Amino acid sequence: MHLRTTAALTAAFISTTLFLLLLPIPTVNAHNITRILANFPEFSTFNHYLTITHLADEINNRQTITVCAVNNAGMSDLLHKHLSLSTIKNVLSLHVLLDYFGAKKLHQITNRTTLTATMFQATGTATGSSGLVNITDLKGGKVGLSTDDSVVTESSVFVKSVREIPYSISVIQISRMLPSAEAEAPTPEPADVNITSLMSAHGCKDFAEALLASKAMSSFADNINGGLSVFCVIDNAFRQFLLSPRYKNLTVGEKQSLLEYHGVPVYQSKAMLRSNNGATNTLATDGASKYDFIVQNDGQDVTVKTGVVTAKIVGTLIDQQPLVIFTIDKVLLPKELFKGAGSPAPAPAPEAHAPKADSPKASKNKSKNKEKHVDTPAPASSEAPADSPDDYSEDLEADSDGAVEIKGFRFAALVCMFNYLVV
Repeated sequence: MHLRTTAALTAAFISTTLFLLLLPIPTVNAHNITRILANFPEFSTFNHYLTITHLADEINNRQTITVCAVNNAGMSDLLHKHLSLSTIKNVLSLHVLLDYFGAKKLHQITNRTTLTATMFQATGTATGSSGLVNITDLKGGKVGLSTDDSVVTESSVFVKSVREIPYSISVIQISRMLPSAEAEAPTPEPADVNITSLMSAHGCKDFAEALLASKAMSSFADNINGGLSVFCVIDNAFRQFLLSPRYKNLTVGEKQSLLEYHGVPVYQSKAMLRSNNGATNTLATDGASKYDFIVQNDGQDVTVKTGVVTAKIVGTLIDQQPLVIFTIDKVLLPKELFKGAGSPAPAPAPEAHAPKADSPKASKNKSKNKEKHVDTPAPASSEAPADSPDDYSEDLEADSDGAVEIKGFRFAALVCMFNYLVV
């Protein structure tokens, strides 16, 4: 009896330890700026423009960040300048600091002043130090925020802390918009951007030339104003593909579909892709021809899985709503064109033992295929279609600020069953 009890306790300890070790560790967003600001009507305009410029998505995917919000009156001053949406995005990105500054830290700055980078600086659009914000601990308990373009009368000051999630996000109110001639400079409208010239100048020349030589180019051009995300293949990868039999054996129409497969008729920034994994239609999608792929996170990377190949986003050439162009490290091969690409050659069918007259040929082949499927499973391959991330979405639940918690694990049931059987 003693031995049985000891064995049961030991088994319970081992299974519980395995349970804890094998628990999946989800990647979570610790905050949701839209939900945070929704509790404060005085920031409704600021919140609205964070949403429509898609800055909110980028903020939600940052782990250490400070948002300098201005009230509706402050946003009214900005909107009276009649700036384009892409320019407003630049201005607002200057108000997103890439570091955590809670109220306490703001009043305890080393040497009373510090320079910090902003999301505007991170876009690469800002030149020199124009994307930096100077934070200064002023007399009388005030904290000032300024840019290179600021003069004393234009400096903004810290008003209050709105919401702090320590070392994740701090939302503070400042007295006025931070002035920046560079952030407010007119940006070219997406329709005016020559996408093939942009590709050619940034390592995607071969892809751009193939696009120009194909009717697919009109599909890309027609969708720019309405929203377009392009996945441009870097030269080394695309050049090798052009020399391969896979490409040379395609018809003209199939080559057009292949190129259109690298475009999505919706604007989706990298942050949006990261937070909205799943199946995505492309410019090649047409009725029964699905031509879709799966967007999936891989750590800090964003990957595109076609069912034949997995490519990784390695850069961004432009991100100005409604146009974004990413660079990827592999050609996206749709399963509609390359369904058997890279798969092992099937083994020769076994000789039929039954007389041919006993069964029709079609029925015999079906029987053989069924028997082969059971006896010889296909080997695991990266070319099998990826499972949709929706399979586990029901196990996640967000709280009011966007934090994610695990609702339950199916593995726990197996552990309990194991304990029951052992005891």
